Amino acid sequence: MRKTLPLIALLLAASPLSAQTEPAPPKDQGDRYSGAPGASRSAVIAQNGMVATSHPLATQIALDVLKEGGSAVDAAIAGNAALGLLEPTGNGIGGDLFAIIWDPKTGKLHGLNASGRAPIGMTPKQFQKWVDSKPLSKRDEPGTIPDWGAASVTIPGAVDGWFEMHAKFGNLTMARILAPTIDYAEKGAPTPELIARYWKTNTEGFEALKQEGVIEEIENMRRVFMPGGKAPAEGEVYKNTDLARTLSVIAAQGRDAFYKGELAAAMDGYFKRIGAPHRTADFAAHKSEWVDPVSTNYRGVDVWELPPNGQGIAALQMLNILEGYDLKAMGRGSADFWHVFVEAKKQAFADRALYYADPAFAKIPLETLLSKNRATLHRRAIDMARAAQSDMPPTPLDKVATDTIYMTVADKDGMMVSLIQSNYRGMGSGLIPDDGKGGTLGFMFQDRGAQFSLDPKHANSWQPGKRPFHTIIPAFLTKNGKPLMAFGLMGGAMQPQGHAQIVVNMVDFGMTAQAAGDVARFHHDGSTDPEGGKPMTTGGVLEIESGVPASVAEELRRRGHVVKYAVGPFGGYQAIWRDPETGVYWGASEFRKDGQAAGY
Repeated sequence: MRKTLPLIALLLAASPLSAQTEPAPPKDQGDRYSGAPGASRSAVIAQNGMVATSHPLATQIALDVLKEGGSAVDAAIAGNAALGLLEPTGNGIGGDLFAIIWDPKTGKLHGLNASGRAPIGMTPKQFQKWVDSKPLSKRDEPGTIPDWGAASVTIPGAVDGWFEMHAKFGNLTMARILAPTIDYAEKGAPTPELIARYWKTNTEGFEALKQEGVIEEIENMRRVFMPGGKAPAEGEVYKNTDLARTLSVIAAQGRDAFYKGELAAAMDGYFKRIGAPHRTADFAAHKSEWVDPVSTNYRGVDVWELPPNGQGIAALQMLNILEGYDLKAMGRGSADFWHVFVEAKKQAFADRALYYADPAFAKIPLETLLSKNRATLHRRAIDMARAAQSDMPPTPLDKVATDTIYMTVADKDGMMVSLIQSNYRGMGSGLIPDDGKGGTLGFMFQDRGAQFSLDPKHANSWQPGKRPFHTIIPAFLTKNGKPLMAFGLMGGAMQPQGHAQIVVNMVDFGMTAQAAGDVARFHHDGSTDPEGGKPMTTGGVLEIESGVPASVAEELRRRGHVVKYAVGPFGGYQAIWRDPETGVYWGASEFRKDGQAAGY
């Protein structure tokens, strides 16, 4: 089971807010539960282009790029760069990136895995010794990699991902694409409500972790993210001139400035200063990978995810299991619906714990995991009258034939981009690199390496040059070979659970893209994880939103679920649905984030 993180740690987690229990749900949100009307607002509808991000200014930047003739990829890069400045609580160029792109010219989906790797300068035994020499925070579980500090840092992949996408699908120059973010970084931009809240809790958390001796240094974090000694409050204008200089170098010199040039040299110098093994050779060796998305057909709709090292196929496995039940007949108002959904999640996450890893290092039985036969075996393990308390060992493999920001963009030519980018837990590792000139580079390194297992026999074990198990996953829907929807739902282990819930809401219950993201969701926590923590033995915790009636919650408790009403751990959703007949775009951006959908 993944580390239990009390106090500030949940505030640093990939989920938007820490869970807060409520005595009972309000009685005025029944429409959010039933899905009728279910939407917090109308969808945004436009013909020529659409953008949906978690920050209105980032949405406007991306939309301006579309209006200037930029492709959906150009706009996605511009929006993602802006989010790294405007929403550093969820992403930045110190993190990784994944994308699914619909190319209208070829009628094909392209997948990009831009995740980084562990440094190559240590053996597993040396890395284990290094980790053992470090103090654990009160929130770290013994025997696992610390969630913060240098041991958790893997090489950032986002910048290379930008240039890979741009080389294949870009129209405008990278200088033009990055210019709006550089301008905002130099002149400043006001901070929205929710981001300000995350920002405060993250920086307070880093201060506490430094006092425990967990993070090597936080002076750079203070300089960049605590101007005037504190995180920016709601409405306060925030500048990051250090990041402006870094992005200017990237815009002028290209991706090699980050992986082979002056920026790589500065990062190498910083890691030497704090006693970490990351070197210029690690940056120079980094490369993204174009991969084929994988899919399952759910009641006539093809649902697409990227293969491991990400967790996207967990959503497909859940849908394969759920396809054997008449969810529409059950109704979202029944305990049966919520029970079977959670039990399907447990089954899929049991496979996730053992088999999801970097395919360059581990043999992944992908065809078997995604087979309908395996879903049948999983269904046999589900008891409709009782919640499963354990998920280990999982259903045996049959020899059958077998956590973040999310944004999406679509352009006038029909190209659609589903993109997700993250520093992992909150703002990341706590470490911001020096610039070699007495300042900083203005961004924080991710802590994605904390998702490796220290068990050398585990598929997801730490090895030099290996990519860790990854939580961030973009998604896409097609039907009859035509693009239907680019969508995603950020938030750690919530993501595959959320993807499956969105698909079921639309396919089984006929909801619009906006309503599908606004109705009440569940988040099940406590499944056995891929990091080598303790297996689930008590059934985990089922967190539900206030739209789920108390009578349903009570029945779920009777069946053995530990149920809590919560605020926060349900992710953040954006989507663009394309009318298959007219080509008109419908943009959705949910109320749980500061975001906006906009088109023209």
